[in-house]
Amino acid sequence: MINKVLRIIITMAGLGLGFNFMLLILFFNDYLGLFHLDYLPTLIIQLVGTLIFGIIFYFLSSRIIDAGMRAKEWIENKLQHTPMRDILYGFFGIVMGLLVANLFSRAFLSIPWIGGFIPLVLNIIMAYLGGSIALKKKEELSNLISYPLWTLQKKKKSSSDTGWVKPKILDTSVIIDGRIADICRTGFIEGTLIIPSFVLEELRHIADSSDTLKRNRGRRGLDILNTIQKDLDIEVEIYEDDSDDTAEVDSKLVKLAQKLNGSIITNDFNLNKVAEFQKVQVLNINELANAVKPVVLPGEEMVVQVIKDGKESGQGVAYLDDGTMIVVDGGKKHIGETIGVMVTSVLQTAAGRMIFAKPKSF
Repeated sequence: MINKVLRIIITMAGLGLGFNFMLLILFFNDYLGLFHLDYLPTLIIQLVGTLIFGIIFYFLSSRIIDAGMRAKEWIENKLQHTPMRDILYGFFGIVMGLLVANLFSRAFLSIPWIGGFIPLVLNIIMAYLGGSIALKKKEELSNLISYPLWTLQKKKKSSSDTGWVKPKILDTSVIIDGRIADICRTGFIEGTLIIPSFVLEELRHIADSSDTLKRNRGRRGLDILNTIQKDLDIEVEIYEDDSDDTAEVDSKLVKLAQKLNGSIITNDFNLNKVAEFQKVQVLNINELANAVKPVVLPGEEMVVQVIKDGKESGQGVAYLDDGTMIVVDGGKKHIGETIGVMVTSVLQTAAGRMIFAKPKSF
């Protein structure tokens, strides 16, 4: 039913366009004196031209409707993934551009022949320029418009009773790692998870790699994102703004975190250091894993299974359930056995915690 109504409207628009087009042709014919036409031939030519335009638009109406529907879906998709701030600034710029265009367009109305078309062209150009300039200058506009509000917001964020939570931005390495889904499931992550579009693009490239290992890692990362978005009770937002021409993903992540006043979740050591240097908060999954490992003090006793020999002569190596390495002095002869050991010292390294022990019988 809607398609029929739209086809009728398009056909009527074609008839109207044809009528005005024939009026224009007849006007030029009279002005130039090309053909002398009486009233009846003029009327017939005008009616025939109008009907031809109506018929053409009738047969083209289905394609016009399809093109309109595709344009509508494209616009809706773009608007859904465009930050509200960009939409508001773009709308503000378009309104300002139209106001300026209408102020100047009156001066061209008195020009013969083209005076009626200049305001239309001027409105289109100024609306485009207004929206484009407003989007390119959005950061400066934010500073001008919201400076008092931003100052107040910073004070609120620094107070202890604020409910504002920083958004968490995921990098590629922590998505592929996979532990972020389990951490989100426990409820320790608060706020919105931000997935930048350039991180998704990097994951897609990894998943399409010719290298089997890389391809599996990329697909695992995409599966983890689907799990977080569909199965977990946490807000996930795909951030589409990729206007920065910086090629390196780590630099884009740091700039995005500064822009959104968010935190970066990663297990990349280099990104961790760069972000900390630029005063961006980093939540490192490896540091979290080390922090939640059981604290073992010298003198404590435990039962472990010696699996292999160590680097030094006579040493044996065992592991706790969480993967912590235990170096057993003199444990080489107990390889394959489950023995009681006593902790002698604990060494904390960047890679994790290492425990040194000796058999209780020593």
